[in-house]
Amino acid sequence: MLSIDPKEIPTAKMHQYLLGAVGPRPIAFASTIDAQGRPNLSPFSFFNVFSANPPVLIFSPARRGRDNTVKHTFNNAKATMEVVINVVNYEMVHQVSLSSTEYEEGVNEFEKAGFSMLPSEVVKPFRVAESPVQFECRINEIVELGDQGGAGNLVICEVLKMHVSKDILDEKGYIDQHKIDLVARMGGNWYTRAISGMFEVPKPLQTLGIGVDAISEEIRNSKVLTGNDLGKLGNVEQLPSAQDIISFVKENPEVKALLEKDEETVHRKAKECLENNEPAVAWKILLAKKI
Repeated sequence: MLSIDPKEIPTAKMHQYLLGAVGPRPIAFASTIDAQGRPNLSPFSFFNVFSANPPVLIFSPARRGRDNTVKHTFNNAKATMEVVINVVNYEMVHQVSLSSTEYEEGVNEFEKAGFSMLPSEVVKPFRVAESPVQFECRINEIVELGDQGGAGNLVICEVLKMHVSKDILDEKGYIDQHKIDLVARMGGNWYTRAISGMFEVPKPLQTLGIGVDAISEEIRNSKVLTGNDLGKLGNVEQLPSAQDIISFVKENPEVKALLEKDEETVHRKAKECLENNEPAVAWKILLAKKI
């Protein structure tokens, strides 16, 4: 058996061991606002429920191991002492992953990830309309566990109001665990879907993805492409050039034939590419008709 003394290995390595061993971890999709009222949205898998009376949730936006900086969520939580925690289901997981990209301060991750801002009733941060359950919370206390990279910050949240989509309720009015279709984090790129098992979501780019807000309305309103598909399309650094698209069509005669068909057929082919983790190819197919 491998025995590990945390003091004898780098923090990053310890972090990976912890995440690989402790899971599945539920995801707190935390919505905050900064002191200027600008929205922020980010997921955290150091999260759980700890009390029913009063109802208390705790999540931890840890200090970054590489440079000991803190996340915008942490700064916003300290400044306003309010947060909305949204739960994450399978239908939205790729958009949630995209929102974890480290955009500059003040950038609205609701827009970047393609989520709808729903006004809260008792706190100022917005709810994520697409989330099946949303908790409006007052932050009672923030416990900083250290001042070095990798240290956690326990944000202790008291639930003031909970919102549950009627679509996920059973005949008795409780949450149906199949209908809610929750996902959770494992180690590395791995997630688990509660009703079916593990799946992989590539980590967002170290550079900045273009975001769902950079996708045309025609594609965003597709009858075929889902929110997860849009999340994958938004997680590219740049769109292919016109020359790249022209060359792609010339080299793939079947694509030229595809473009003569209706929009839904084209979108279905692009969706196949996304399911095969080929977002660059999907983009070339989607944009080829415009060249």
